[in-house]
Parts: sequence; structure tokens; C-alpha cells
Amino acid sequence: MLFQTPKRPVPDHIPRPDYAEDTQGTPHSELSARGSSQIRVLSDEEQESLRVACKLGREVLDAGAAAIEVGVTTDEIDRIIHEATVDRDCYPSPLNYYRFPKSCCTSVNEVICHGIPDKRQLENGDILNIDVTVYHNDFHGDLNETFFVGKPDDASRKLVNTTWECLDQTIQHVKPGVRYRDMGNIIQKHAQANGFSVVRSYCGHGIHRLFHTAPNVPHYAKNKAVGVMKPGHSFTIEPMISEGTWRDLIWPDNWTAVTQDGRRSAQFEHTMLVTDTGVDVLTRRQVGSGLSGQPHYMDSFVQ
Repeated sequence: MLFQTPKRPVPDHIPRPDYAEDTQGTPHSELSARGSSQIRVLSDEEQESLRVACKLGREVLDAGAAAIEVGVTTDEIDRIIHEATVDRDCYPSPLNYYRFPKSCCTSVNEVICHGIPDKRQLENGDILNIDVTVYHNDFHGDLNETFFVGKPDDASRKLVNTTWECLDQTIQHVKPGVRYRDMGNIIQKHAQANGFSVVRSYCGHGIHRLFHTAPNVPHYAKNKAVGVMKPGHSFTIEPMISEGTWRDLIWPDNWTAVTQDGRRSAQFEHTMLVTDTGVDVLTRRQVGSGLSGQPHYMDSFVQ
């Protein structure tokens, strides 16, 4: 773990979640709801607030993506994301959540998730995941993408592309009446068909006024997740796919999750809302006619 800069300040006028000023970063509102499998159905007004938060989150992630290049530190990316967040009158949801010290997660190569931005410089051939969540008008909008730094090798291209396909294929199945547990079957089938494994320690989650809540959405097959999708449900799907073992280790910082065998892992995440007929992907990238929804890494693919 390399040197980390101090926690960045958030202007006083920006509303913040309950854990933001808590000395232990405890999300008391989440804890009061924990243990219940009841999935909140959002009203029309709540859905609109969630849409706005997700749109702002997408803008923030895109600002971070624009800074990625060889030699840039993940701390610098965190600075850019922090400033883009507060410029939009949002609070960076990861900041002080259970005392997480930064405004986004940056996970490089063998880091599966929850990497803490630091002074490590990005190197040619790295893969980098940036995970952004913003809090705006009482709602959280959560998304992440994995990016190439410089020129990726073929193995990294296959890993990242397969990971995106795992998420994209599940999105195509989201609609009323589908069981949350079925998402894992879709993801694991595609990952294993391409020679990869599915991380089991972390899952998708409900999100709205609470950062993490019901439902749980595991990414592996034959899971026991509870619940059936209904219009008004909002949640993330965020598969973490690894080259080797699915098993993970946690660094002494108590956050950074890495693969046990040191091989690479990739991830993509969207916040989505179940509609009467299907799904709205609220954090989807908007880049013009014909390319809507394409993740950034595809921009660098040689056709």
C-alpha cells in the first residue's frame, strides 16, 4: 500500500448521508433495515430522484475516465472524481462509509474491488476499475467500469470484454417476475464458458435512499437469494470476474480485496430500475446515436 493523501473536504452546504459525520462511519439507517428481505417499491417521485442521482454519477465517472493515462496516480483520479462530485452538489457516497478514506474506489489488476486510491502511478497494460457512487437529494447512484491503461494484452482484453458481457446479458433478463437468484446462473455460465471464475464474496444490492439494502443479487450460480423483481425495484448488478481462482484476500487496510492467486480481476456495475415491461439502466453511458450504453473500454478496441 502506497502513501495516501488526507480525506478530502466536502463543502458544508452539500447534504450528506447519516454516516458522513459519524466517527465510525456507521450507516445507521442501513443497519435499522438490515435483516429484512422486504424490497422497497419506489414511488414515481422517488424514481425520478434516483434517476437524477444516477445521471450525475455517470457524469462523475466519465470525468474520472477522461483522466486515465500512463503515469497518472489513482489519488489524482480520486481528486478529479471528488471535485466533479461536489461541483454537482453531490456527496461522494464512499467517503467515510465505515470509515472508507476516499471518494471512489480504484482497483488495479489483481484488486477485485474496494481499492483505496493512492500514489501508485498507472502503468502501460494495467486494467483499472473505478467505482463511483454519488448522493444527491437523499438518493445514491452507483456504477463502475473497468478501463485499459495504455495498450492491453489479449488476455486482459478477453477478461474485460467477458466481464462486460456478463453484466450485459443479465440486464437483458431483468423484468417483472424474474427471480433475483437467476442472475447468478446467467453470469456464471458465461464466465465459465470463457475460462473465468466468478467472485462470490461480494454481490449486487438494492439502492435508493440507502447505499446498500435488499435485495442481495449474488453473481454465482445456485445461490439462495430471496425475492422476485417487481416494477419500482432498484438495485445494482456488478459481477467481478477473475482469470484464476474466485477466492479473495483482504489487505491489512481492511478494504482492498485481491485475488488469492494474484491474477487479474475485472468488474462492471450499473444501477437499474425495474419497469412494467423490463428495465431502465439508469447509469448507462450516453455517447451519441448508435453508441448509447457502450462502456469506455470499447472505445479503444481495434475494429
